[in-house]
Parts: sequence; C-alpha cells; structure tokens
Amino acid sequence: MASMRDIKRRKSSISSTQQITKAMKLVATVKLQQARTRAEQTDPYFRFMYKTVQSLLASSGNVDHPYLKQQDNPKKAIIVISSNRGLAGGYNSNITKLVMNSGIAKEDVEVVSIGHKGRDLLSARGYHIRSDYSDVIERPAYEDAMEISKDLLTAYVAGEIGEIDLVYTHFKNTVVHEPQMMRLLPMDRDAELNTDEEEKLPDDLLMNFEPSEEEALEQIIPKYVTSLLYGAMVESVASENGARMTAMDSATDNAEEMIEELTLKYNQARQSSITQELTEIVAGANALA
Repeated sequence: MASMRDIKRRKSSISSTQQITKAMKLVATVKLQQARTRAEQTDPYFRFMYKTVQSLLASSGNVDHPYLKQQDNPKKAIIVISSNRGLAGGYNSNITKLVMNSGIAKEDVEVVSIGHKGRDLLSARGYHIRSDYSDVIERPAYEDAMEISKDLLTAYVAGEIGEIDLVYTHFKNTVVHEPQMMRLLPMDRDAELNTDEEEKLPDDLLMNFEPSEEEALEQIIPKYVTSLLYGAMVESVASENGARMTAMDSATDNAEEMIEELTLKYNQARQSSITQELTEIVAGANALA
C-alpha cells in the first residue's frame, strides 16, 4: 500500500488538475455560446446557397465553364478544418480519420490545412501539406474564406488540381458533432447536403440567365465556394468548443472519482498507522509490566 505522504501528494496533484479542467470547461462553455449563436445565424444561408446552386445547375443543362469542367489531374485539394488546440476529445482525430479513410491515395492528396492539429496529424502520416491557413480558425471571417477560395479556384482553373473537397465538423447540438466530407468542385449535381430540413427547391424550376450562363456562373461559383467554406469554419469552431466542453466535463468528473478513491485509501492508511502505533504502545507497556 502506498504511504500516506504519497497518497496525499497524488491527491493534491489531481485536485490541481481538476481546477484546471473546471476552468477550461467554463471557458469552453462561454465560447460555445458565442460560436453556437454565430453558427445558427450562418447555417440557413450556408444550406440555402448549396441548394440554390445545385438547383441552378440541374436546371441549366450542359454549361461550358472552367469551374464545372472535370480536370484531367488526379491531384485532389482537401480543405481540412481542425483546431489549433487539443484537449477536445476525438474532435481532431475524427477529422483526420475521415481523410485517411476516404479511399483517396495519399500521393494524390494536397492538404489545405485550417488548424494546426489536423496539419500535424496528417503531415506525420505522410500527407503533403499544400498550404496552411491555421491562423484564420481563431476568428473565422468571410474575407479569409474568400482568400482561400480564390487561391484554390485559380489552381483548379489552371489544372494544378483536379478536385476540391472540404472536410469539417457539422454542428448539430452541444454534444453531437458529425465529421463530414463534401466535394466543392467539380460540382456533383446529384449530391445532397446533410441537413435536418426537409424543404427542397422544385425540380422543374426554370432558370433564366442575364447576361449569359457563363458570366453568371463566373460570379456565382466563387461566392458558392466561399459561402460553404465560411459556413464550415463557423460550424467547426462551435463543434470544437462543444467537444472541449464535454471532454473537460468528463475529465472533471473522473478527477472527482479519483479524489474520492484516494481519500478512502488515505483514511485506510491513516487508520492502519494509528492501529499499528496503539499496538506498539500496548506491547511496550506489557513488556515493562
């Protein structure tokens, strides 16, 4: 059995850790409230933009535009949105697992990282990091999403990459966060965004373009890609804080259980020590008698 001093030292260490996890939980809770409000405000535009553009393409026939052409290049740029900090349960590992289990050959993947954790995990597994925008995940802004989209669209039109995919965490509620992978370009006309809403645009909607289909898509597609990327960043921040709050809550509860167990062991060791001292006193008294 460990000595009383060792048990007391261990208990003090766990108690200090518990105070840290409590503080981190409170910080994550406050950040979650802010991020959730922002995600809820952004989500309707994020979803409707996706549905609108999909409906537009389905009703426009075969439009000849560089953004819609299938590029003859196996390289795929995957935008991976993770976090810059850990202690968020399986939040970051679930994102990287989605990339590694996507079925895409490692040598064909060009990772565009938004978040240090995803970048480091994938880089350690041999994935090539094309570019790193990790700083923007601290405070996601539409302008940052626009810059990233512009760089990727330029590379796509130039034929440097043949596909642009997005990997992020969809925020459903405080405790449910779903890693998702979606294609941005070339656009999949048959794809459906995972959503709880049942509302759909009519399939027979007639599309009229002014001045032309090509010029309209030249304006719409960059806004479409930027909007989806920005919405994914906002949802990922909310998911990260939700995951961290849950992880810190579990850590705090585990610390409490360990403290209770160590308290019991300390009391047992103390009782054993007292009993031994009394036994020695009685034995000494009997020897003197």
